[in-house]
Amino acid sequence: MPVSPAPGRASVGSAAVGGRASVGSASVGGRAGVASISGGGPGGPDGPGRAGRGAGDPAGKARAKKRKRLNILIAGFAVFIMLAGIGVIGFTYYSTNVVLPDQIKLPLATTIYASDNKTQIAKVGEQNRTFVSIKDIPEWMRNAVAAAEDRNFYQHSGVDYKGIARAAWNNLTGGDKQGASTITQQYARNAYKNLKDDSYGRKVKEAIVASKLNDQFTKDQIMEHYLNTIYFGRNAYGIEAAAQAYFGKPVSKIDVAEAAVLAALIKQPEPSSTHQGYDPAVNPTAARERWNYVIGAMVEEGWLDSPNHPARPTAYPEKTLKTPKESRAGQKFGVNNPIGNVINYLVPEMREKKLCTDNEAEATDRKPLCATMLREGGYRIRTTIDPKVQNAIIKATQRSTKGSELDGARKNIMAAAVSIDPRNGRVLGYYGGDDGTGTDYAGKNTDSAGNVTGGHSPGSSFKIYTLAAAIEAGKSIDSRWKGRAFTPDGVKYKVSNAGTDNPSCGDSCTLRESTLKSLNVPFYHVSEDIGPDKIVDMAKKAGVTMMWRTDTNPPKGHDLTKAKASDLAPDPFYHVVSYGQYPITVLDHANGIATFANKGVYNKAHFLLSAEKQNKDTGKWEKLGGEQLKPDPRINPDVVADVNDVLKDYPGRINHRLDDGREAAAKTGTWELRDGSPHNGDAWTIGYTPQLATAVWVGNKGKREAIKLNNGKDITGSSMPGEIWERIMDGALKGADRITFPPAANIGDPNSGNGTPPPAPEPQGPNCDILGGLFCPDQNNNGGGNNGGGNNGGGNNGGGNNGGDDNDGPGADTNQLPTGPGQRNQGGGAGGGLLPTPTAPRIRE
Repeated sequence: MPVSPAPGRASVGSAAVGGRASVGSASVGGRAGVASISGGGPGGPDGPGRAGRGAGDPAGKARAKKRKRLNILIAGFAVFIMLAGIGVIGFTYYSTNVVLPDQIKLPLATTIYASDNKTQIAKVGEQNRTFVSIKDIPEWMRNAVAAAEDRNFYQHSGVDYKGIARAAWNNLTGGDKQGASTITQQYARNAYKNLKDDSYGRKVKEAIVASKLNDQFTKDQIMEHYLNTIYFGRNAYGIEAAAQAYFGKPVSKIDVAEAAVLAALIKQPEPSSTHQGYDPAVNPTAARERWNYVIGAMVEEGWLDSPNHPARPTAYPEKTLKTPKESRAGQKFGVNNPIGNVINYLVPEMREKKLCTDNEAEATDRKPLCATMLREGGYRIRTTIDPKVQNAIIKATQRSTKGSELDGARKNIMAAAVSIDPRNGRVLGYYGGDDGTGTDYAGKNTDSAGNVTGGHSPGSSFKIYTLAAAIEAGKSIDSRWKGRAFTPDGVKYKVSNAGTDNPSCGDSCTLRESTLKSLNVPFYHVSEDIGPDKIVDMAKKAGVTMMWRTDTNPPKGHDLTKAKASDLAPDPFYHVVSYGQYPITVLDHANGIATFANKGVYNKAHFLLSAEKQNKDTGKWEKLGGEQLKPDPRINPDVVADVNDVLKDYPGRINHRLDDGREAAAKTGTWELRDGSPHNGDAWTIGYTPQLATAVWVGNKGKREAIKLNNGKDITGSSMPGEIWERIMDGALKGADRITFPPAANIGDPNSGNGTPPPAPEPQGPNCDILGGLFCPDQNNNGGGNNGGGNNGGGNNGGGNNGGDDNDGPGADTNQLPTGPGQRNQGGGAGGGLLPTPTAPRIRE
């Protein structure tokens, strides 16, 4: 019988615990004789010491009969108790429905990896646990645990009967109910919820469960499930998580000395009111003593210093032991870290790929509920994040990173950046904040009222879509447009360029020049000509999924993927869409410019490469699904070629050329703090090569205030965002091939604009070449033509006005930074200024 009564011997008719009882007796802890029936005492019938039983003693005879009846009653009751106890135990044994290890749903952690499938970037779930097969647990690790917790594990039947008896006695006397438990009993208690209470009844049931487990499973199977179940402290459940928490390595790499440290923790991993536990960082003296005990027990059992076994370690493993800070102990693992916002994208993508379901009736182990899958854990997810790119973003963007562009910046300043591989849409790097449970400054958020928020006004960086829409509508990059400020019919506010009402190109500004000088007025005229819906549609085709109107509070978002552009423009998106009034997210902007980097072929930005679920029986990972690329040619490659031909001159204009002469296209943008303010509230730099597209935004992390450098100068697109963009691109592309863009296609009609024809060239003198052309006009600098004064305006940074009448945002100072050798100027900025709206002023608090 698997479960025996308590040690001791009981004859029929007795009820004994821990002692011996003869027939007719009831004894606890000792020996009881049967009531005597004899003819007399030691001296004969009438001898001393006992009264005789005879006809002459009727009272004695009556007393004897009474004692006999009492003994019969006691014996009967004892038999009843014994049989009832055996019956209860037997019934409990056979009726208890024991959930066996292969049916237990242990909470596991979901591990999130970078694209290399090696770099762990996060863990999420209810418990930090990763199931590991017995074959991956070294033999010395198993033996160390047995030495620490149950030296007879491989010999006994799974139950400690002495421990049960001790718990029972203590329960009766009010003492400690805990008895020595075997590994099998400990596993049963940790794995089954109904064995969590501290009582004698629990001990009995625990023994029954342990006995059943021992009958049906091998010692290795029990050890495997035990080691995947127990808690080791530092928020680590199971041996794999413990190995990572204490030594930063998988359990398969743990050596003998390290194994003894982990085994020593099991007795008490964390401090209590009576003991400080055995975490070496908390209680080093006790931890070493416990370690020595484990090592000594392993030697005594022949598991060390014996044939076919390892040698006894000579030193405590101090060098490889991690501190709680190094192992991130005490921190919630999950999304409360800079990579947390990446994790927030995974469930929507898995839902989209039908790897999970929102219908509870359809949920299975392989297709769980989307709402709970990451929390319940047991997944291994490989993301698109490239450690090299992500590191470059963090180094340049994160305030807490020493040497970043925000290191020491004013407290209201926040930055966000997203980098995408244009060839497949993989998000290689993402930074939207330091906590995925807070605001994501690079993506969408939902406020307490259910409103989708998150966009930032892109300013002149949005002109990439306006330029493309114009070219697609048949306008050449050499077409000329009016550039002087004006007030449109029916509109209250004047349309102007940042810093000037009368640019050097006057009313004859080419699209190329207007883009490089970031003029607003020509782009407003373009929108009037082709229609703002064409601009919205171009942004949508490129990859912008949502745009927010700014005449509501809070700004109302419109899903571009679910509406026709013609239904959104000119209401609510008016002609000012042409130069970036309406907010979009950093992620969408990065996806949009990635389409231009990829010759007009759109790839949806995504974070998921593959998802696997661990089989708890085998420990093997089974693939559920993953990346599904659907490249979509959306924009005419000739249109893209002409856009890129213009924007590849821009990094030089703002003095943010990439290392090694790498060709890149770029554009900056700013947006005013509020109507009439000379200061900026948003600043951008976007740019790309054929391998990488990066969008950078700098703005406020709380209340909307003026964004300024520490020297008091306004932050413009080419200052802080430009520095961040250049650092990210150089860091991420270091060592990569240098790839150039295709040449311009020069499509469209040069005479399709509303501007005036260019002035006739000045006639040359008759003897111009007498002195070898010394006094001839320069034929190679375009004289204020398509390139804004050619070659940086003949040395004057865009025709003498720091980038040609647009100082990278309203109120920008032409002397923000020195422009001497090796210094960076602010030329060719990003628009802004006093911009019209058909309804209410644009105030985005």
